[in-house]
Amino acid sequence: MTKEGYDRKMEELTYLETVKRPEISRAIAEARDKGDLSENSEYDAAKEAQGMLEMQIAQIKDLVANARIIDASKLSTDEVQLLNRVKIRNVDNGREMEYTIVADSEADMKAKKIGISTPIAHGLLGHKLGETVEIAVPAGVMKFEILSIEL
Repeated sequence: MTKEGYDRKMEELTYLETVKRPEISRAIAEARDKGDLSENSEYDAAKEAQGMLEMQIAQIKDLVANARIIDASKLSTDEVQLLNRVKIRNVDNGREMEYTIVADSEADMKAKKIGISTPIAHGLLGHKLGETVEIAVPAGVMKFEILSIEL
């Protein structure tokens, strides 16, 4: 995980614990004050939201506890690896794409960041500039030429 990705997850965790958790606790208390809990849909919804929030908090805590921060200065561009920005060309249709390969927890297609376990990222790993790589994707096998590898 990048330092920026780690920092974002820590900010999200802080927000969930300091803002969302107290909001849900207040919602539960308000619903409880309305009387009979057996027929109180507001109470049930608030308790369900609390369970979902606690699960999300636990997942983020587990992620950051097991995360390794990758020092980008120790990476190279000799072959495709995590945190490289890779420009590829689809051999069949000539379309060019550029992606940064990141940890799955940091994947964001809008920012052109693909998770390392995606078929394309996984298929590019370890290959060098100029190579043509065949990658099995859900639509079949596609050929990509590696046009550039950058940090």
